[in-house]
Amino acid sequence: MTFASLGLIEPLLRALETLGYHTPTPVQAQAIPAVLAGRDLMAAAQTGTGKTAGFAVPLLQLLTMEGPKVAANSARALILCPTRELAEQVHASVAEYAQHLPLTTYAVYGGVSINPQMMKLRKGVDILVATPGRLIDLFRQNALKLNQLQTLVLDEADRMLDLGFSEELANIYRMLPKKRQTLLFSATFSDDIRLLAGQMLNDPLSIEVSPRNVAANTVKQWVVPVDKKRKPELFVHLMRKGRWKQVLVFAKTRNGVDALVDKLQGLGVNADGIHGDKPQATRQRALDRFKSSDVQILVATDVAARGLDIEDLPLVVNFDLPIVAEDYIHRIGRTGRAGNTGEAISLVCADEVNMLSAIEMLTRQTLTRKTEPDFEPEHRVPETDASGQVVKKPKKPKKPKASGGGGKRNLGKWVDSGDAAPSEPSIKPVRKVPVFNTGPRKKK
Repeated sequence: MTFASLGLIEPLLRALETLGYHTPTPVQAQAIPAVLAGRDLMAAAQTGTGKTAGFAVPLLQLLTMEGPKVAANSARALILCPTRELAEQVHASVAEYAQHLPLTTYAVYGGVSINPQMMKLRKGVDILVATPGRLIDLFRQNALKLNQLQTLVLDEADRMLDLGFSEELANIYRMLPKKRQTLLFSATFSDDIRLLAGQMLNDPLSIEVSPRNVAANTVKQWVVPVDKKRKPELFVHLMRKGRWKQVLVFAKTRNGVDALVDKLQGLGVNADGIHGDKPQATRQRALDRFKSSDVQILVATDVAARGLDIEDLPLVVNFDLPIVAEDYIHRIGRTGRAGNTGEAISLVCADEVNMLSAIEMLTRQTLTRKTEPDFEPEHRVPETDASGQVVKKPKKPKKPKASGGGGKRNLGKWVDSGDAAPSEPSIKPVRKVPVFNTGPRKKK
């Protein structure tokens, strides 16, 4: 199969050829004809399999062949993304596909001044890529009108719910024309997202080109058990032992990112970090320096779990496991892309056992454990498997013996709360799914 056989016009074929796209991926082969036919679509595929081209290329063709010229302060198509980084990545790809077409594209997001964005929108854009919050700001300031909108794309909608965008999605839905095409693309589709799709889409075609919530088989994955307080030390040890050249590291919190970056820089390692508290310009500069190999170690929260496309990235390290199991798939999907191989290492302590179990149950595989000599944890990480059950509970730490005279002294239990095995199972955050007052929908 070729892109030409999918019915694409010559300018798009020329752009894809320039970019080295020769054969459609499975998701592209199924999605492109459906989008061209005007169908609402819900497509799930592993990260790194070309989902962006799956919706952007046919969307560009539809806008080129159909509809009036875009009006002032308007957009003909809207692509919603959960993070600034993903919005920039998607916009860059769309611009590359559209290089030979008479269409305009633009990306808007928070963290930067809104005034230049308002100025850019005065002439209107054919395709607008946006994060939900900034889109609503522009709409409320009358800088953007959506009455001309033909197509809505939700890219990584599950992540939008994880980040608490449910209310924003409901508000955006009320701003849109009733008659439109809606496309949902993601690497994972939870039951919440399927409920969301049922409310937003009209008779959608469902595409799943790979098993649900399965990590790419091009990524070799394993776990290294360690005590929480020794994670930084173990990371440095593994970095030196493996002579790591380019590594993307995920930490759970912003403070965790800053602490690890400070430690690495103190050791003379060229490291940088990105998280939600950093200005967008600073985040983009760190990403650009990492892509160009000027930065060896990039430490990030989950703002970089999606949309970060780095050619031949060899290694991803989970310094902390993600709270939401689906994010594990997106994190390790930054490596092993486009047929390349990669590795994903997770440093896991005892109080992360429930997160590990959730990941193994989601991916339907038991991750191999490799204990590093001299870093064997005092607080054992319980054995888990893909059934989601803890196979073997950790041993309880012994009480310290009282020293000195004066009879017995009750010292109680003394363990580092951060390293102790959890006594209660962690509870996955409840994601609020927006409820839309849909009303009757017009047939297209």
